[in-house]
Amino acid sequence: MKTRTLIGLSSLCAAIAAPLSCSESKAAPHEEALQAGTSEWGADDEIGAANRLDPDLVRDAAKLVTTGKSYSLGIEVNNRTPAYGHRTFQVFMTQPENPAGKGIGTKGLTYNDEMIEGWMGVGTQLNGLGHIGIENVYYNGHKEQDILTIHGVKKLGLEKLPPLVTRGVLLDMAAHLGTEMVREGTAFGAADLETVARKQGVTLRKGDIVILHTGWLDLMGKDDKRFLQGCPGINREAARLLAGKGIVAVGADTWAVEVVPGEPGAGTFEVNQTLIAKNGIYVLENIRTAELARDKAYEFLFVLGHPKYTGTTQAIINPVALR
Repeated sequence: MKTRTLIGLSSLCAAIAAPLSCSESKAAPHEEALQAGTSEWGADDEIGAANRLDPDLVRDAAKLVTTGKSYSLGIEVNNRTPAYGHRTFQVFMTQPENPAGKGIGTKGLTYNDEMIEGWMGVGTQLNGLGHIGIENVYYNGHKEQDILTIHGVKKLGLEKLPPLVTRGVLLDMAAHLGTEMVREGTAFGAADLETVARKQGVTLRKGDIVILHTGWLDLMGKDDKRFLQGCPGINREAARLLAGKGIVAVGADTWAVEVVPGEPGAGTFEVNQTLIAKNGIYVLENIRTAELARDKAYEFLFVLGHPKYTGTTQAIINPVALR
C-alpha cells in the first residue's frame, strides 16, 4: 500500500510562508491552561453539544427545503485519498465461496464481498468526543486510563451519538476574500465569521451545524503534498465564538477545520481541543462545499446518519444537505 506522510507540525512554519490572516490574533501573554470541559447535561453525558438537537430544530430546518435539491457533502474515498500522518485506506475484493469462478447452486449464484483495511480518519469524516483530549483527559472529565481499550473507547463512542439533523449554515470564506481558494495559514477570527454571516443574511443560532467553504478541497488529487501541509481555518477566538453560540458541530472543506500553521502561541490542534474536549462540539472535515457555495445555499437541512461502530471516535461519512 502506498505510504503517505504529513510534514511534522514543528516544521510547518518553516515549510510554509508566513500565513495571511483576515483578523490578526495575538496570543495573550498569560493564558489559562486549557482543560477538558464539564458537561452542562450532567456527569453521565457522553454526547455533548448533540444534546441541543430536538424535534423543534428538525421541524424548523425542514422548512428550508423548498427546491428539493440534495447535495452530497462527502468525498470519494480510496487508496489514493490523502490523509493525515499514518492514515491509509484500502478495499480488498473477494469471492469467498466461488474462487474458481463457478457459481453456487443450480442457478449459478455469484457474489462479491469486500474487506476494508484502513483508518476512520480518511476522507470526509466525523470527529467525536473521544477523539481529541487534553493531557489524556477527554470531554466531561473522562480519563484515558478509564475509557481506552484496544477494542475502542468505553465512553464517548460514536455509537452513542444520535443522527445529526438540524439547520446547516454555510459561510463562504472564499467569496468573502474574493478568491477561488483561500491560502494556507489564513486564520478566520470571530469578526470574520460574523461579517460573512451578516453579508449572507444568516444568523448563527443554537443547534446549528456551521460549515466553512474555502476552496481548499480543490487541491486534493492535484497537489496532495500542499493539501496536507497546511490549510486555512478558524482560530481560537472563532472557536470560542462558535461555542458561545451553542452550535452542535463545525466543519470545513479542509482536513483540520482550524488554521494550519496555527496562530502565534497556539498549541498543537488547540482549536480542535477547544471545540471537542472543552465544549463537546463535533468536528467535520473534508466536507464537499463547492456546490453549496456555487448555489449560494447558505441555509439548508443538514442530515447525517453515521455508522455506529461500537467504541469508535471517528467515522467516514457522507452528510447530505437539502434545500
